[in-house]
Amino acid sequence: MAAPFFLFATGIENSAPTIDGGKTRVDQMEASNHYARWREDLALAVEIGTSVLRYGPPLHRTFLGEGRFDWSFADESFTELRRLGLIPVADLCHFGVPDWIGNFQNPDFPHLFAGYARAFAERFPWVQLYTPVNEMFICATFSAAYGWWNEQASDDRSFVTALKHIVRANVLAMHAILDVRPDAIFVQSESSEYFHAEDPSAIAVAETLNARRFLSLDLNYGLRVNSAMYEFLMDNGMTRAEYAFFMDNSLKHHCIMGNDYYVTNEHRVSQDGSSRSAHEVFGYNEITRQYYDRYRLPVMHTETNIAQGPRGDEAVNWLWKEWANVLRVRNSGVPIVGFTWYSLTDQVDWDTALRERNGRVNPLGLYDLDRKIRPVGAAYRKLIADWRDVLPAQSVCLSVPLVTPDAYTERWAVERRDSLRQQRMKRSAEPSNPT
Repeated sequence: MAAPFFLFATGIENSAPTIDGGKTRVDQMEASNHYARWREDLALAVEIGTSVLRYGPPLHRTFLGEGRFDWSFADESFTELRRLGLIPVADLCHFGVPDWIGNFQNPDFPHLFAGYARAFAERFPWVQLYTPVNEMFICATFSAAYGWWNEQASDDRSFVTALKHIVRANVLAMHAILDVRPDAIFVQSESSEYFHAEDPSAIAVAETLNARRFLSLDLNYGLRVNSAMYEFLMDNGMTRAEYAFFMDNSLKHHCIMGNDYYVTNEHRVSQDGSSRSAHEVFGYNEITRQYYDRYRLPVMHTETNIAQGPRGDEAVNWLWKEWANVLRVRNSGVPIVGFTWYSLTDQVDWDTALRERNGRVNPLGLYDLDRKIRPVGAAYRKLIADWRDVLPAQSVCLSVPLVTPDAYTERWAVERRDSLRQQRMKRSAEPSNPT
């Protein structure tokens, strides 16, 4: 009963970190005028030919307090998603939390967010695919290591605190969602990084950073970190009990590993730990295979883009290159199930990584902010049309056990959920419940 198609996707970005010491929120849905044009945007996702949309309600506008929610926007937009036949990957937390929670240093965030995730799943039980917390490593790094967003800290203890709270929130949210939707699938969108040593003196630093890049997924998937990373975590505030929680609560078998790749994901590192962009050296294929070899999970390319430059074909060429990398990953035997150009429309102020509110439009979308298709949009539409029926026929493509929204109430789907729910209830009687 699994959906037989490759998951061609785009997304509507709901990033909303705070800057200026928490006084200013940078809301991408507001900047792109999505709140006013959401019906049009959802129709454009259908027009381009995608079957899947990375999409979620704005957390800071929806989650009003513990047990208090404003579902008005989500009710309308998710009803329309279902009517259009788009399959959402529910993006519940994208780089920011509501003002009343504060930031990712708040130890209450994990259980509060799990309550939100459960409430969302109960409100929209037909949603099966989720990214509970987007790009956990980047969120912790930009918020608590680089000092750019939210708590705007830049020390190891703040980074470890943010990381453990973010990943715990993600794990608890997965458990909460599975209590409601036992066949839920989690597409854990995470930035795939690599650090190149500038010269021999930087080798040790690069090796440390290349171990650190895996921390969020190691904890999320319950994979024991190496001894150096264990010491790093323990030295900076993680307790043995907190570490044990991650090792004991893996839900890896419910997951697809989402790998995000941009031209900025590879770094040249100096001896003093400073880094700059290396541009594309290994590329998506090589770095994704590194992550796959570590976690052995089905893969989805969950984000990429590049600006439409002065020639007008830069984004088109990047799309072709990323798709060639996806095919290379697939042909090497890695089960890859989907591809995403992110996002549907142009973004605003990502040229400063959302550190400033300048109102500068970044031409990264399939459509511009007037909702006119860009060359890369036309190219993606053709790519989807050309490849949609080819990939599922290839045996190396994994068939995702996906229940489309229109099949949610069908007997086979209900029986499958009931069976999985009974299995989950049986396991919950064992002594390893999350706390």
